[in-house]
Amino acid sequence: MSTFDRRQFLTHTAAGTAAAFARPAQAAETARDQNSAIDFRYAPLSGQTAFCFPDDHAKSLIGERGELRYANLTVEFSLLGMEPDVVAGQRLEAPEIPIIHTRIERPEAWLELTTFATNRTGEGRVDNVIIEVRPRTATRVYAIPVIAVKAKREVSVKAEGAGSAVSLEGSATPLLVSDVPLGGRNGLTFPEGPAEASRPLRRFVRVPQEGQPAERLRDGLAAPEALLDEARAYWRSWRAFGGAVAWQLPGRYGEFLRACARNILQAREMKDGRLTFQVGPTVYRGLWVVDGHFILEAARYLGYDAEAQQGLETTWARQRADGGIFAGGGAEHWKDTGIAMFTLVRQCELAQDFSYFLKMRPEILRAAGFLRDMRDKGRNEDSANGRYGLLPRGFGDGGLGGLRSEFTNTLWALAGLKAVAETAARLKAPGFEPVSQLYGELGAALRTAMPREMRRHAAGFDYLPMLMKEDKAWEAPNERERPQPQIAQWALSHAIYPGRLFDPADPVVRGHVALMQAATKEDIPAETGWLPHEGVWNYNAAFVAHIYLWAGLPDWARLTFHGFLNHATPLYCWREEQPLRGSLAAGYVGDMPHNWASAECVLFLRHMLAFEDGETLRLIPGIGDFELASGDPYRVDQTPTRFGRLSVSLQPSGARRWRLTVERGGGQEPASVVLPAVLGSGLRLAEVKGAATKPDGARVLVDPTARSWTAVYGTY
Repeated sequence: MSTFDRRQFLTHTAAGTAAAFARPAQAAETARDQNSAIDFRYAPLSGQTAFCFPDDHAKSLIGERGELRYANLTVEFSLLGMEPDVVAGQRLEAPEIPIIHTRIERPEAWLELTTFATNRTGEGRVDNVIIEVRPRTATRVYAIPVIAVKAKREVSVKAEGAGSAVSLEGSATPLLVSDVPLGGRNGLTFPEGPAEASRPLRRFVRVPQEGQPAERLRDGLAAPEALLDEARAYWRSWRAFGGAVAWQLPGRYGEFLRACARNILQAREMKDGRLTFQVGPTVYRGLWVVDGHFILEAARYLGYDAEAQQGLETTWARQRADGGIFAGGGAEHWKDTGIAMFTLVRQCELAQDFSYFLKMRPEILRAAGFLRDMRDKGRNEDSANGRYGLLPRGFGDGGLGGLRSEFTNTLWALAGLKAVAETAARLKAPGFEPVSQLYGELGAALRTAMPREMRRHAAGFDYLPMLMKEDKAWEAPNERERPQPQIAQWALSHAIYPGRLFDPADPVVRGHVALMQAATKEDIPAETGWLPHEGVWNYNAAFVAHIYLWAGLPDWARLTFHGFLNHATPLYCWREEQPLRGSLAAGYVGDMPHNWASAECVLFLRHMLAFEDGETLRLIPGIGDFELASGDPYRVDQTPTRFGRLSVSLQPSGARRWRLTVERGGGQEPASVVLPAVLGSGLRLAEVKGAATKPDGARVLVDPTARSWTAVYGTY
């Protein structure tokens, strides 16, 4: 493990470790059209997407069949007739515009559902569905659209103007209203009507989200196109980025970036007077400390500085009297306290303002005191954790349930303690000595424990499992009930990066990389979470992609990141976990959209261009043949880093030439700035203007004091 001296850490570089790891066979596919390797090939077959507004109290969701999903009911749309519905496709109008079109086909006609949210003055918040039937074969067909309300209570229908209002039994407010009368035959049926190619059969349904009476929605029922235009106008004027931050990414990268920004803000809302960046819209509609760390970092990268600060304060408002910080992870998630400390440091780094860090010294010391008390408690329990002097048995998460002898809590606690100790030392801030002392003690205990807990993998390498050897699960008679080697490795990924607890050549790092490579299926590590067999934890792949990028393995990083993107739906969002294709044993786990996944997408896209590795700033480490193939530019302006605001632009500059422009504002100076000596498979660094350089093997070191400079790559 590294010490507080970051500059000493720089004597160990990732360049020397890359050659020891395998190159993925799929790397040969990277030099193609910009979108060809990102085609949603592993998208879940069951999914849902939010179509609400940013910070919306109504987290409206649409399922893969076009059905509206609410807390205790669904509203589905279909047609009468014998044949089954076949969902032919579902699309957004644009990645940043959650107006959703679902096409449902029958042999003689197809049904298109256009779903969108409105918040018109005088009406309030409403979900809307335009239903259109168009013939596929004959010139004209006759059709009866159907609504099926699946709820625990019966529905009742009454006339409302020219249409109908549908209510649940015992409720005085309408569930939905329609523009024409609804019958009660075979569900809620619309009147029969003709549909022609040039004149589809059209119906309109509205679902009030604030308990509004039907009469308030009557005017809108007569003007669906006007409402749709209002929704489009809102989203076309909405900006994915705040403040001075701006991004330009080509192809799917840019699409995912804008969609993920929208996903994050749609899930956010005010809770108890505090702005809360929430993980998801349903079961994860709340604060999770570890998810929140990465979501808040992504919010900074998107330019939402003030909002991220509010989110940080929301996290620390969860601190208890004993100093512990807990949220959705539960009371045995000891790691949350360390993660909150890590988040506080990172947010101050990105803000380039440590006044909040200094202000929070009493709270930080209480948090460290809680971790110390937990360590002391662990010493009194009969467990491997206690004997080693680590935090006590706890909830590992990521597939590791219950109170177990495990490493995850100690690893994240150490990352938080290390970040605080280093920051206090750099600021020469007094009073943080208890943090440094606990970091040293826990670190020494971990160094003792790790070699003793290493295991041999069937593929012939040693790795550190997160579950210790004394756990009886390793000896379960049924091998299907034994833990997978890769279970709960998420915390070790984070301890490696961004926690930076280990040198790149550490056996723990090498074992972790080998384990993730050995577990790869569908281009991402499989069976790492709550689905122990034939399932994938989607955004766990992004954790691992960061490890590969940090370790100097860009091909593996790209393969894994693209695998992560390909497990999203074509509506640019992820389920937490899903089955591998062809599985007969795995199911679906977690919320959707899951915005830790959205955040990880934003983070990796930024780190492809500008990657902070302690005191080192690594530029364009993730750019290779795939990224260059389209010939389109990459740009991020005023992105926050621990070294101040940074603007990076990579532009084509003639045949087989690219120009990199870098501008860095005021802030802490990096110890080193690193460029790749070769970009992709054949573009060599030809010149750098505005800064002195020094060759360093496969890298080029750039004068870290230079604030504005350009570099040219090309074939010569």
